[in-house]
Amino acid sequence: MRCKLLIAVTLMSTSGVGQTFTGSGGTIPDNGPSASFTIAVSGLPQATLDTTNFGVQRVCINAIHPWVSDLEFSLIAPDGTMIPLSIGNGGDGNNYTNTCFEQDAPQSITTASAPFTGTFRPQGQLGLVNNGQNGNGTWTLHVLDNYPFADAGSLLNWNITFSNDPAGYFAFVASDLPIVVINTNGQTIPNDPKIMADMGIIWNGPGVRNQITDPFDHYSGKIGIELRGASSSTFPKKSYGLETWDINGNSINVPLFGMPTENDWVLSAGYNDKSLLRNAFTYATSRAVGQYAPRTMHVDVVLNGAYIGVYTFCEKIKRDDGRVQIANLRPVDISGDELTGGYIIKVDKINGAGGDGWYSLLPPAYVPGGSDVFIQYEEPAADDIIPQQAAYIEAYVDSFETSLISPGASNPITGYPHFIDVTSFADHLLMTELVKNGDGLRISTFYYKDKNSNGGKLKAGPMWDYDISMGNGDYCNIWRTDGWVHRFGQVCGGDGNQVSGWWEALMNDAFFRQELRCRWETLKTGPLSVAALHARVDSIALHLDESQGFNFTVWPILGSYVWPNYYIAQDYVGEVDTLKWFLAERWAWMDGNLPVATGPCDFTNIADRSLQATELRAYFDQEDLVASWSQGTATGTLEVLDVQGRMVTTTTIPQGATTMRIPLRTAPPGVYLIRLREGTGGTRVVKAE
Repeated sequence: MRCKLLIAVTLMSTSGVGQTFTGSGGTIPDNGPSASFTIAVSGLPQATLDTTNFGVQRVCINAIHPWVSDLEFSLIAPDGTMIPLSIGNGGDGNNYTNTCFEQDAPQSITTASAPFTGTFRPQGQLGLVNNGQNGNGTWTLHVLDNYPFADAGSLLNWNITFSNDPAGYFAFVASDLPIVVINTNGQTIPNDPKIMADMGIIWNGPGVRNQITDPFDHYSGKIGIELRGASSSTFPKKSYGLETWDINGNSINVPLFGMPTENDWVLSAGYNDKSLLRNAFTYATSRAVGQYAPRTMHVDVVLNGAYIGVYTFCEKIKRDDGRVQIANLRPVDISGDELTGGYIIKVDKINGAGGDGWYSLLPPAYVPGGSDVFIQYEEPAADDIIPQQAAYIEAYVDSFETSLISPGASNPITGYPHFIDVTSFADHLLMTELVKNGDGLRISTFYYKDKNSNGGKLKAGPMWDYDISMGNGDYCNIWRTDGWVHRFGQVCGGDGNQVSGWWEALMNDAFFRQELRCRWETLKTGPLSVAALHARVDSIALHLDESQGFNFTVWPILGSYVWPNYYIAQDYVGEVDTLKWFLAERWAWMDGNLPVATGPCDFTNIADRSLQATELRAYFDQEDLVASWSQGTATGTLEVLDVQGRMVTTTTIPQGATTMRIPLRTAPPGVYLIRLREGTGGTRVVKAE
């Protein structure tokens, strides 16, 4: 739904060198939709607009609103060119009073304080409308309240001035980075669904300069594109999700920037991360540790003829051989081993009317009476997952959660090591804590599970969305180099998105603490050493040295506050240096505060872990469980336990036997543990499903 208001138009002359067209306004909707306030321009002395002789010089607005950072103002030209004027500025101040936007104004609107009065540089490049189009036509002021159902407001009036002193714009011509050129052919990019557009990529190879006039030598074809992000969608520099398509809108797999062939990609804006590298750095560090994280390439982006800045082009998290390498779970996979894997789940903000998934059995730590943690289906998606699959993964996670709070939680047979890949959880926690991700473990937090025949344990990761990390946050102690991310509830118990109780339960377990410290000791002299971390930052920053200047020319935010900045440097070098300082301080604090290892760095000292050479296998044949082992045993017992470690039945093994059939006709379907206890004292455990 789009609000459209008819307005009165007044034509005024400005000293004989220009014309100002003024229109009245109306209510700014507070229930979600945007408003379009139009002016019909005609009779310009020079119809063709350019940056030299005649074009748009100024746009002015008058608006009333008690919380102006809720508002977005953009100018839309007759040819569809859309220029951000002011997006989310002013905090909890009020009103735009005689507020004008000119490209050569000395102060940017981003550095001003509400109420806004006077002349400011817009957040976009006003001169981009002076692109040779015919200025006679319908001009639109697009207004959106991006925080609906809170505060109401109205546009009183607005005007646009054309003169022989037209606005210019930054001319992007070449870059050391690949250049991504997107043309939506006059369409506005929506939040959903994707629209078809054209994309060309100029990449002449590593170390070779790319010119905007070069041919599209890396990709030239159709894409589907949409906006992406929650809080980031309110920023003027938008992030986009895209798919590579054929002419009919079908997905096509392509190998971009040396990444494995795929069709799903993300253009991440990183508007509030003035280092432009937090995500790429974190993902690269995770891969260096040995855990998969999305691959990235920094690019310069031109959208509909306008340069819009440096972006991180990266892989989207999804199941694929080159990404999250788990089995493809098909709709027909509803039983046996086929049912047990191919899942990606996440803890994230709940979208729409409650999201799709289930609530965790464990409440968030340190938040008595707080909202339960909601676990969402990622792959298969909620619309695609089969009821049996949804029931299986929920039951599996429920069993893991129950094991965390049961006696003997670290027992590899009945405790959490049976359900999760402990190393992946330790690595994920170390990485999240090291960069002190403000959203860590509570938003954009992924887990995945393969089939039991492929290992089958739940793994933590991949890492995703680390813009608000390494000091880049002014709330909930994010800027501090001390304190634990997994104890977020101690600092911000009132936040609606809390850390799952999983992590505190794991940290309360001596064996997980041991594993965590041992992983740290292994990694801190290698990929997680301060020297390695700083070298990784410097390498990316050097790669961005030229294009960061382009980016902050069109987005002049260096030295000014952008939510949720805490440390604000005056230049790009200062932003990078602050990030490196934070990492060094954080590293030192973690090294001194992680639990101390008190034993060997493995789980071999846990009860029932002394596995012998005897190979044990188990499977279901109709309603019987069949167990077999590779060599006869003089004495011993065969035990069947449920996934909670409760004894179902136990049987004495006949001397010399190598196989047994155990009837389970009255037992409910599910996962069972088969434990062979040999007379020599050895124990062997397998699962049967």
